[in-house]
Amino acid sequence: MIVTGTDLIEIDRITNTLETYGERFLKRIYTQHEIDFCNGKANSLAGRFAAKEAVMKLLGTGIRGVGWKEIEIHRKRGFKPTINLYSRAKNIANNKGIKNIEISITHSKTMALAVAVGEIK
Repeated sequence: MIVTGTDLIEIDRITNTLETYGERFLKRIYTQHEIDFCNGKANSLAGRFAAKEAVMKLLGTGIRGVGWKEIEIHRKRGFKPTINLYSRAKNIANNKGIKNIEISITHSKTMALAVAVGEIK
C-alpha cells in the first residue's frame, strides 16, 4: 500500500518569519545540515518546510505528532533529497510499517511544494 503527504507554502511566509525571528526560527525548525545547505535562501527553506509537513501528513501525525527536527531533508548537491527520520517520527514510521519514503520538492517565485510518498510493507 502507498501513503502520501503533500504541502504547499508561500515563500513570503518563510521570508517574513526569518526577518522577524531569524536564527531562533532556523534552530527551532531545521537541523544544522538543512541550515547549512539552504544558506539563508528562503525558497530552499520553504521547500524543506513543506517537505517536513508533507512527511508529517504521510505519517498521519500532523504538526503536533512529531518535532520539526525529527524529520530531516538531506541532500548532497547534484543528488535528489532524501529523508532522515529520528525519535518519534522514526518510531511512528516503523510502527506503521512505512518504508522507502521518497520526497519531491519544487518551487516557483512565490510558492514551494513538496510531495512525500511512502510504502507500507
